[in-house]
Parts: sequence; structure tokens; C-alpha cells
Amino acid sequence: MDSDKLSVEEMVEYYKPDVEELAVYIPWLETHKGGESSSVFTGEGVEKNSITFPVYDTTLMNFVKAAQASSLMNRNYVYVYSRNRIRTEADEHRFIRNATIKEMGDLWGILSKYILKGMTKAALWSEGVRNGVFLELLLKMKEILAYWDRQRSEA
Repeated sequence: MDSDKLSVEEMVEYYKPDVEELAVYIPWLETHKGGESSSVFTGEGVEKNSITFPVYDTTLMNFVKAAQASSLMNRNYVYVYSRNRIRTEADEHRFIRNATIKEMGDLWGILSKYILKGMTKAALWSEGVRNGVFLELLLKMKEILAYWDRQRSEA
């Protein structure tokens, strides 16, 4: 979507439903930030007879499914990273902190990287919880939308 062609009101209406749907996970993300949201399955004799695999927290999987179902997932998230010169985790956090309504699409691009790339490298889902990117993204998006909602109601 080309958000440059939308008014602020249209952007708020466009992003708000998906942000509100994912915002219900904020309390869970707050309590699990910095911790592990997966474990390795350890059944009887698994270590010597088969490959171990991670088992993810149910709430994390529900969050991932809700994000995947969003129409805002951006398969071209790589361009968001290159356009904004985001190369490290610190760059991601800096970008999120400084984002405005104009960067809402790019915030979804960062979320898309963790969700979509996590489908082949599932450790990214746990990393998004541990490093606080999921939480920071949702809080920033809510903050931006709340600000512009207030501006519209005061006008």
C-alpha cells in the first residue's frame, strides 16, 4: 500500500483494526520480554533417536497467526530495511522509537520480517519476544494511532 497518498485520517482507519487486534497481546509480551517463549521438546529417548524441535508458547503462536492473517504483512520487508538503513537490532529499536504516522507501513515491515522470516527460521519469533521488538512495535503503533485519534476528536 502506498500510504503517501492517504490522508492522516485514512491512515488511522486503515491501520487501526489490525493494531487493535494485535494489541491484546501487549500484556503477555510485557511479561515475557527478555525471557524464553519456547523450549525444546524432550520426550523419552528423543535425544538419541530423533531430531529435537522447539515447542512454542501457545500465546506466541496465537500472536503469530493473528499477525500472519493481517492484510498488512509486507513480503517486501527487505526494502523497508534497506530504505531506512536498518542493519542491526539497535537500528530497529531506534527506528521504532522515532517513527511517526508516516512510517506506519515501515513499522509493519519490521513486524513482517520477524513473522514471515520466522516461518523458516522460527527462532525469530522467540527473538522478537525476547528483544522486545514485538512489544515496542505494538506500543508505538498504538501510541501513534491514539495521538491522531485525539487530534481528530479535538478538531
